[in-house]
Amino acid sequence: MKTIKIPFYTSTMDLHVDEKNLKAVLSAKMHDLKTDSSEEQLILDALANPIGTPRLCELARGKKRVTLVTSDHTRAVPSKITLPILLAEIRKGSPDADITILIGTGLHRPTTEEEQRRMFGDSIVDHEKIAINDAYNPEQFVSVCTLPSGARFQVNRLAAECDLLVTEGFVEPHFFAGFSGGRKSILPGISSQQTVNENHCYHAIANPYSQTGILEHNPVHEDMVVAARAVHTAFILNVALDGEKKVIAAFAGDLEQAHAEGVAFIRKLSQCPSVTGDIVVTSNGGYPLDQNLYQSPKAGATAEACAGEDGVIIMCCSCVDGMGGTHFEKLMKMGTPAELEAYLSTLPSDETIPEQWCAQIYARILKKHKVILVTTYMSPEEVRSANMIPAKDPDEALAIAYQLKGKDASVVVIPDGVSVLAVKPE
Repeated sequence: MKTIKIPFYTSTMDLHVDEKNLKAVLSAKMHDLKTDSSEEQLILDALANPIGTPRLCELARGKKRVTLVTSDHTRAVPSKITLPILLAEIRKGSPDADITILIGTGLHRPTTEEEQRRMFGDSIVDHEKIAINDAYNPEQFVSVCTLPSGARFQVNRLAAECDLLVTEGFVEPHFFAGFSGGRKSILPGISSQQTVNENHCYHAIANPYSQTGILEHNPVHEDMVVAARAVHTAFILNVALDGEKKVIAAFAGDLEQAHAEGVAFIRKLSQCPSVTGDIVVTSNGGYPLDQNLYQSPKAGATAEACAGEDGVIIMCCSCVDGMGGTHFEKLMKMGTPAELEAYLSTLPSDETIPEQWCAQIYARILKKHKVILVTTYMSPEEVRSANMIPAKDPDEALAIAYQLKGKDASVVVIPDGVSVLAVKPE
């Protein structure tokens, strides 16, 4: 019997699989990567050697209003480490700069003060100017341009009207934007709900290039790059993280060049051949990404790449915040996966419903696969209302899966489904 630890909320759950059933365990290599440098030193070195731009302190010279975009409570950006270093670098070039830290929420709920203190530390919350993007407040936004897809780009005025725009984030595989980081700080991070909705419309998500690991010809990514360039994003700091959310590499400088180096680094460590199983067990990487069901199709999309014809997917996601957004919840409960997909396919891009893209991806998965959701926070009734099968722990979920696929079913385990880029062998 093999015991495999599956990330779940702020800890792990144990999965026990008979070795005769276990076909493969897929993990990203970054979880085993060790570096001799501290997290702080990796960031300092990246800022001292920017890719494609002068140093940030040089860019900051003479700048009066600086906006520094960071991520919200759903992302594991190590801002307690990165923000003090970035702020010091900006002030090295412009000691009297008026700096606003703008939290890029996309369409997520506002980040609470308690979450800010956990993410940034008390000193930053108590002494720095912090603003939270509210995608639903038209007064926060200015119109900039039309994006390649035809989407209207409206961005937070704090980014459009500043003298220097800087962003921070982290790079990992993303289930329809190809990879996170870089340009995503702007779109969806600090864009209006109209812009996010149009960029994430049904036809964009259904495009065959809108997949994990794909950037070229990806319409979602292409819109994002144009948007970030349109507001003159001057400098980015993106990090790569291991399984413990520790910094293992940092990339700073030009919006596209620095992000491309981060993507190449992550691709090399995360990409592995897909292995087909009758049952695929995965997680959304634990906290903060497994906070709700809305965030969790990231893991489902990875498992989908390894699930055999009508294979069973087991997703271990705490869903401590329940379903997630109200629009998403309503869509997930509206009917069968086929009915949901058919409905979404009729919506023009400018009538896209907030949060529909995750429901769309669930519908795609659920049309082909039974999904068992391991959660200790959502009730069984809630799980069933989303067309999923509830289980309280991985072993119970596996027992249910064996009932569906037979006691000799092959099992593939992807402990952290967000960090793995599974590709079909050529």
